[in-house]
Amino acid sequence: MRLPLRSWAGRAAVAAAGISVAVAAAGTVPAQARPDDARTTVTVMTRNVYLGVDIQRPIRATAGKTGLDALVALGNSNVETRSIVDQTNFPRRSELLAAEIARTRPDLVGLQEVALWRSGPLELPPPFGSTPLGTPNAQEVDYDYLQLLLQDLRQEGVPYKAVVVQDEMDLESPAFLGNPALGTVSQGRDIRLTMRDVILLRASSTLRVLDKGSAQYDTKVPVNVGGSTLNIIRGYGWVDVAQGSGTSFRFVNTHLEAFSSLAALGQTQELLAETTAADRTTVIACDCNSDPLNNTTKPTDPIPVPHSAPYRLITGAGGFTDMWLEWLPANQGWTSGLNERVDEPAPGSWTHRIDMVFARPGPGQHLDVVAGEVTGDEPAAKDPATGLWPSDHAGVVLTISGARS
Repeated sequence: MRLPLRSWAGRAAVAAAGISVAVAAAGTVPAQARPDDARTTVTVMTRNVYLGVDIQRPIRATAGKTGLDALVALGNSNVETRSIVDQTNFPRRSELLAAEIARTRPDLVGLQEVALWRSGPLELPPPFGSTPLGTPNAQEVDYDYLQLLLQDLRQEGVPYKAVVVQDEMDLESPAFLGNPALGTVSQGRDIRLTMRDVILLRASSTLRVLDKGSAQYDTKVPVNVGGSTLNIIRGYGWVDVAQGSGTSFRFVNTHLEAFSSLAALGQTQELLAETTAADRTTVIACDCNSDPLNNTTKPTDPIPVPHSAPYRLITGAGGFTDMWLEWLPANQGWTSGLNERVDEPAPGSWTHRIDMVFARPGPGQHLDVVAGEVTGDEPAAKDPATGLWPSDHAGVVLTISGARS
């Protein structure tokens, strides 16, 4: 049931106040049958591939500025932002990610931050031009992270299909050096970023797709960029799969808000209400931006909510199990903490755990983790030529077994 709240803060505040989400599931997890017992397995992965830059750069650059000062700060900041995207070199990182996925061969992969970077002619807002700031119309593709990764997976000999592609934020703004009021603009162009979350299915998997869906969360975070308000948008995708005529299960992929624990909590409430199945097992792959060991709050949240709150809701009222903890302790599962340019020396500053696989079995069923690993976090994962890590996150791969019904 949807809660008719009027704002992101209001929706999240209701979750913070302890309103429970009614969730139930039934079913079993079918996958590749083991010949030695009556159990089945499925291997799933969550992988944030990293959009390539700290997206807050333009927000910080324009903070407290208005009018021409804000426009100049925005344009100049976008030049640096886009340059860092080039330096973090997704074409090379995609090859590293593809090798990682091909080696572990998950049946299903939940990808986050699957960026589409485009560019177009410089369009300035009045009085320097006629295009309203933020109009998304640039069409020249610079980097399509999804197409690059799918191509590299084919090159690895382990092709995957994108079965769910959910668009999230679609932002465009001018990038230039100099000042339009002084006629000193150079390196001018518009930069457009479309964020997507994607579910991949291994082409050779015996799982078949029965149904799928996706949506953006109603809970959005408004931010001011150069005097204009835009929304940071997140969302989810899900797919129902089965092996042969076996019972289906649902695989969900989501990316919760990073810059507001209050908003992340509201999105978690929506996630549990809208994506969990009533008649089958649900598995969630998540860049949750919620560390269960971190109870600090963000100063910009109008209502203080602990960083751990979304995790606690999923594993509390939501009824889900943190499957990594069924395999190894938390301190062997750190997945985040690298620098913006993903070029820091090995072993890397892996300091906290926000990338999760959760599962909730159907009535009378029991799920076990029979294999698992964190990927992309060891020194060998770095590219020796560029010094880049595959992402600013590590991946989590788990093989989950469940009894047949």
